[in-house]
Amino acid sequence: MGGGASQDDESAITGINVTPFVDIALVLLIIFMVTAKYIVTPQAIPVDLPHGSTSNSVTVAVRVSVDRTGAIFVDARPVTEADLPGQMRQRYNENHEVRVIIAADQSVSHGRVIRVIDLVRQGGVSKFAIETVPEASQAQPPR
Repeated sequence: MGGGASQDDESAITGINVTPFVDIALVLLIIFMVTAKYIVTPQAIPVDLPHGSTSNSVTVAVRVSVDRTGAIFVDARPVTEADLPGQMRQRYNENHEVRVIIAADQSVSHGRVIRVIDLVRQGGVSKFAIETVPEASQAQPPR
């Protein structure tokens, strides 16, 4: 009869569609994953790193870069050979566990890299590593 509730009105939607929420959450997750590397990575001098089969990621405390012209940079700020030991000494005095990552362009001579290592050691820092990038063939298991 007229005015009464029908059977269709009683079966109202009782659930919430979460598909749009999941879609938005996944898009935000992808955006976060893509931009996280750029947020965390300090400004770096572009150098063409040599490849190494045993390369791995290291937390960088101090990054010393040597570009293809042989210029030295500490955390993306240019320094002279004379200033490098003093800056390393200052960093060592702040934290005796300081580590230095040396990123030298592969076109830089071996002697130049050894000179930078000596300057870092003169500053009191004995924990350092040479930064490399993994080879593309590293993803495949050795035969």
